[in-house]
Amino acid sequence: MPTIALVDDDRNILASVSIALESEGYRVQTYTDGASALDGFQQSQPDLAILDIKMPRMDGMELLRRLRQRTDLPVIFLTSKDDEIDELFGLKMGADDFIKKPFSQRLLVERVKAVLRRFQPREGAPNAKVPDQQRNLDRGALSMDQERHTCTWNGQPVTLTVTEFLILYALAQRPGVVKSRNALMDAAYDDQVYVDDRTIDSHIKRLRKKFKQVDDDFDMIETLYGVGYRFKEA
Repeated sequence: MPTIALVDDDRNILASVSIALESEGYRVQTYTDGASALDGFQQSQPDLAILDIKMPRMDGMELLRRLRQRTDLPVIFLTSKDDEIDELFGLKMGADDFIKKPFSQRLLVERVKAVLRRFQPREGAPNAKVPDQQRNLDRGALSMDQERHTCTWNGQPVTLTVTEFLILYALAQRPGVVKSRNALMDAAYDDQVYVDDRTIDSHIKRLRKKFKQVDDDFDMIETLYGVGYRFKEA
Protein backbone atom coordinates (compact mmCIF):
# COMPACT_ATOMS: atom_id res chain seq x y z
CA MET A 1 0.00 0.00 0.00
CA PRO A 2 1.12 3.61 -0.53
CA THR A 3 2.96 5.58 2.14
CA ILE A 4 1.30 8.79 3.31
CA ALA A 5 3.28 11.56 5.02
CA LEU A 6 1.31 13.62 7.51
CA VAL A 7 2.85 16.95 8.52
CA ASP A 8 1.07 18.93 11.26
CA ASP A 9 2.08 20.52 14.55
CA ASP A 10 -1.17 19.36 16.18
CA ARG A 11 -0.39 15.99 17.73
CA ASN A 12 -4.09 15.18 18.11
CA ILE A 13 -4.51 15.47 14.35
CA LEU A 14 -1.39 13.37 13.78
CA ALA A 15 -2.78 10.64 16.00
CA SER A 16 -6.38 10.62 14.75
CA VAL A 17 -5.55 10.91 11.04
CA SER A 18 -2.83 8.26 11.33
CA ILE A 19 -5.34 5.83 12.82
CA ALA A 20 -7.84 6.57 10.03
CA LEU A 21 -5.27 6.07 7.27
CA GLU A 22 -3.71 2.98 8.82
CA SER A 23 -7.16 1.41 9.15
CA GLU A 24 -7.37 1.68 5.33
CA GLY A 25 -4.05 -0.12 4.99
CA TYR A 26 -1.80 2.88 4.30
CA ARG A 27 1.63 3.27 5.83
CA VAL A 28 1.94 6.63 7.61
CA GLN A 29 4.95 8.84 8.33
CA THR A 30 4.33 11.74 10.74
CA TYR A 31 6.22 15.01 11.18
CA THR A 32 5.49 18.01 13.42
CA ASP A 33 6.98 20.70 11.16
CA GLY A 34 8.06 21.31 7.58
CA ALA A 35 11.80 21.27 8.26
CA SER A 36 11.79 17.78 9.77
CA ALA A 37 9.49 16.59 6.97
CA LEU A 38 11.84 17.90 4.29
CA ASP A 39 14.74 16.04 5.89
CA GLY A 40 12.63 12.90 6.21
CA PHE A 41 11.48 13.01 2.59
CA GLN A 42 15.10 13.03 1.43
CA GLN A 43 15.62 9.73 3.22
CA SER A 44 12.30 8.15 2.27
CA GLN A 45 9.88 9.93 -0.06
CA PRO A 46 6.21 9.07 0.50
CA ASP A 47 3.61 8.53 -2.22
CA LEU A 48 1.50 11.46 -1.03
CA ALA A 49 1.92 14.25 1.55
CA ILE A 50 -0.75 15.90 3.69
CA LEU A 51 0.53 19.27 4.88
CA ASP A 52 -0.80 21.73 7.40
CA ILE A 53 -0.25 25.32 6.25
CA LYS A 54 0.64 26.98 9.55
CA MET A 55 3.54 25.23 11.33
CA PRO A 56 6.68 26.25 13.23
CA ARG A 57 10.18 26.26 11.67
CA MET A 58 8.84 25.81 8.13
CA ASP A 59 5.20 26.20 7.10
CA GLY A 60 3.36 24.12 4.54
CA MET A 61 3.67 26.66 1.73
CA GLU A 62 7.44 26.84 2.05
CA LEU A 63 7.68 23.07 2.26
CA LEU A 64 5.63 22.76 -0.95
CA ARG A 65 7.80 25.37 -2.68
CA ARG A 66 10.94 23.38 -1.87
CA LEU A 67 9.35 20.08 -2.83
CA ARG A 68 8.30 21.43 -6.23
CA GLN A 69 11.91 22.27 -7.02
CA ARG A 70 12.68 18.56 -7.24
CA THR A 71 9.52 16.43 -7.26
CA ASP A 72 5.90 16.20 -8.42
CA LEU A 73 4.85 14.44 -5.19
CA PRO A 74 1.05 14.76 -4.74
CA VAL A 75 0.19 17.21 -1.95
CA ILE A 76 -3.03 17.82 -0.03
CA PHE A 77 -3.18 20.92 2.19
CA LEU A 78 -4.98 21.17 5.51
CA THR A 79 -6.12 24.69 6.31
CA SER A 80 -8.21 26.24 9.05
CA LYS A 81 -8.56 29.54 7.20
CA ASP A 82 -11.78 30.63 5.53
CA ASP A 83 -9.85 33.02 3.28
CA GLU A 84 -9.39 31.66 -0.26
CA ILE A 85 -6.05 33.44 -0.76
CA ASP A 86 -4.09 30.53 0.70
CA GLU A 87 -5.89 28.07 -1.52
CA LEU A 88 -5.28 30.04 -4.71
CA PHE A 89 -1.63 30.58 -3.77
CA GLY A 90 -1.22 26.90 -2.99
CA LEU A 91 -2.79 25.87 -6.30
CA LYS A 92 -0.45 28.16 -8.19
CA MET A 93 2.46 26.46 -6.42
CA GLY A 94 1.22 23.02 -7.41
CA ALA A 95 -0.98 21.70 -4.59
CA ASP A 96 -3.38 18.96 -5.68
CA ASP A 97 -6.21 19.45 -3.17
CA PHE A 98 -7.34 21.35 -0.07
CA ILE A 99 -9.27 20.22 2.99
CA LYS A 100 -10.59 22.76 5.47
CA LYS A 101 -10.42 22.14 9.22
CA PRO A 102 -12.38 20.80 10.95
CA PHE A 103 -12.88 17.82 8.64
CA SER A 104 -14.21 14.29 8.92
CA GLN A 105 -11.73 11.42 8.80
CA ARG A 106 -13.84 9.78 6.07
CA LEU A 107 -13.61 12.90 3.87
CA LEU A 108 -9.84 12.98 4.21
CA VAL A 109 -9.49 9.27 3.39
CA GLU A 110 -11.67 9.67 0.27
CA ARG A 111 -9.64 12.68 -0.88
CA VAL A 112 -6.42 10.70 -0.39
CA LYS A 113 -7.82 7.85 -2.49
CA ALA A 114 -8.94 10.29 -5.19
CA VAL A 115 -5.54 11.99 -5.49
CA LEU A 116 -3.71 8.66 -5.53
CA ARG A 117 -5.99 7.39 -8.31
CA ARG A 118 -5.04 10.41 -10.40
CA PHE A 119 -1.39 9.71 -9.68
CA GLN A 120 -1.49 6.04 -10.71
CA PRO A 121 -0.39 6.41 -14.37
CA ARG A 122 3.23 7.12 -13.35
CA GLU A 123 3.30 3.62 -11.83
CA GLY A 124 1.94 2.07 -15.02
CA ALA A 125 -1.64 1.65 -13.88
CA PRO A 126 -4.31 2.59 -16.43
CA ASN A 127 -6.27 5.75 -15.75
CA ALA A 128 -9.94 5.92 -16.68
CA LYS A 129 -9.53 9.49 -17.86
CA VAL A 130 -6.93 8.61 -20.52
CA PRO A 131 -7.38 5.65 -22.92
CA ASP A 132 -4.91 2.84 -22.19
CA GLN A 133 -3.79 2.62 -25.82
CA GLN A 134 -2.83 6.30 -25.90
CA ARG A 135 -0.24 6.45 -23.13
CA ASN A 136 2.32 8.11 -25.41
CA LEU A 137 1.40 11.39 -27.05
CA ASP A 138 3.48 13.46 -29.48
CA ARG A 139 2.32 16.84 -30.76
CA GLY A 140 5.11 18.63 -32.56
CA ALA A 141 7.68 19.67 -29.95
CA LEU A 142 5.54 18.21 -27.16
CA SER A 143 6.05 14.63 -26.03
CA MET A 144 4.15 13.03 -23.13
CA ASP A 145 4.47 9.54 -21.70
CA GLN A 146 1.57 8.71 -19.42
CA GLU A 147 3.05 5.50 -18.04
CA ARG A 148 6.29 7.18 -16.96
CA HIS A 149 4.58 10.51 -16.20
CA THR A 150 7.18 12.39 -18.24
CA CYS A 151 6.81 15.44 -20.44
CA THR A 152 9.31 17.12 -22.75
CA TRP A 153 9.26 20.19 -24.97
CA ASN A 154 11.85 20.30 -27.77
CA GLY A 155 13.57 17.46 -25.96
CA GLN A 156 13.83 19.36 -22.68
CA PRO A 157 12.08 17.89 -19.62
CA VAL A 158 9.17 19.80 -18.09
CA THR A 159 8.24 18.61 -14.60
CA LEU A 160 4.48 18.57 -14.11
CA THR A 161 2.25 17.71 -11.19
CA VAL A 162 -0.35 15.00 -11.74
CA THR A 163 -3.13 17.55 -12.22
CA GLU A 164 -1.08 19.64 -14.66
CA PHE A 165 -0.16 16.52 -16.63
CA LEU A 166 -3.78 15.39 -16.97
CA ILE A 167 -4.98 18.86 -18.02
CA LEU A 168 -2.27 19.22 -20.66
CA TYR A 169 -2.87 15.67 -21.89
CA ALA A 170 -6.57 16.40 -22.30
CA LEU A 171 -5.81 19.55 -24.32
CA ALA A 172 -3.06 18.06 -26.48
CA GLN A 173 -5.04 14.94 -27.39
CA ARG A 174 -7.16 17.01 -29.78
CA PRO A 175 -5.29 20.12 -30.97
CA GLY A 176 -7.56 22.94 -32.10
CA VAL A 177 -10.54 21.60 -30.14
CA VAL A 178 -11.74 23.86 -27.35
CA LYS A 179 -12.03 22.26 -23.91
CA SER A 180 -14.33 23.95 -21.44
CA ARG A 181 -13.24 24.33 -17.83
CA ASN A 182 -15.81 21.68 -16.88
CA ALA A 183 -14.30 19.25 -19.38
CA LEU A 184 -10.82 19.88 -17.96
CA MET A 185 -12.15 19.36 -14.44
CA ASP A 186 -13.56 16.01 -15.55
CA ALA A 187 -10.23 15.06 -17.14
CA ALA A 188 -8.11 15.94 -14.11
CA TYR A 189 -10.27 15.42 -11.04
CA ASP A 190 -12.10 12.55 -9.45
CA ASP A 191 -15.89 12.85 -9.47
CA GLN A 192 -15.90 13.21 -5.67
CA VAL A 193 -13.67 16.29 -5.72
CA TYR A 194 -15.24 19.71 -6.31
CA VAL A 195 -13.16 22.49 -7.84
CA ASP A 196 -14.18 25.82 -9.33
CA ASP A 197 -13.15 27.70 -12.47
CA ARG A 198 -10.30 29.52 -10.76
CA THR A 199 -8.64 26.22 -9.93
CA ILE A 200 -8.37 25.29 -13.62
CA ASP A 201 -7.19 28.82 -14.48
CA SER A 202 -4.45 28.55 -11.84
CA HIS A 203 -3.24 25.24 -13.28
CA ILE A 204 -3.18 26.68 -16.81
CA LYS A 205 -1.13 29.67 -15.66
CA ARG A 206 1.34 27.35 -13.96
CA LEU A 207 1.58 25.16 -17.08
CA ARG A 208 2.40 28.17 -19.24
CA LYS A 209 5.00 29.36 -16.77
CA LYS A 210 6.74 25.98 -16.70
CA PHE A 211 6.92 25.73 -20.49
CA LYS A 212 8.16 29.31 -20.82
CA GLN A 213 11.03 28.39 -18.53
CA VAL A 214 12.31 26.05 -21.26
CA ASP A 215 11.01 28.06 -24.24
CA ASP A 216 10.26 31.75 -23.82
CA ASP A 217 8.22 31.71 -27.05
CA PHE A 218 5.85 28.97 -25.89
CA ASP A 219 2.27 29.94 -26.77
CA MET A 220 0.58 26.61 -27.52
CA ILE A 221 -2.16 26.88 -24.87
CA GLU A 222 -4.75 29.38 -26.04
CA THR A 223 -7.49 31.00 -23.98
CA LEU A 224 -10.92 31.51 -25.50
CA TYR A 225 -12.53 33.88 -23.05
CA GLY A 226 -15.86 32.69 -21.80
CA VAL A 227 -15.40 29.32 -23.49
CA GLY A 228 -12.28 27.52 -22.31
CA TYR A 229 -8.83 26.51 -23.54
CA ARG A 230 -7.31 24.72 -26.51
CA PHE A 231 -3.94 23.40 -27.63
CA LYS A 232 -2.83 25.03 -30.89
CA GLU A 233 -2.81 23.01 -34.05
CA ALA A 234 0.66 22.63 -35.56
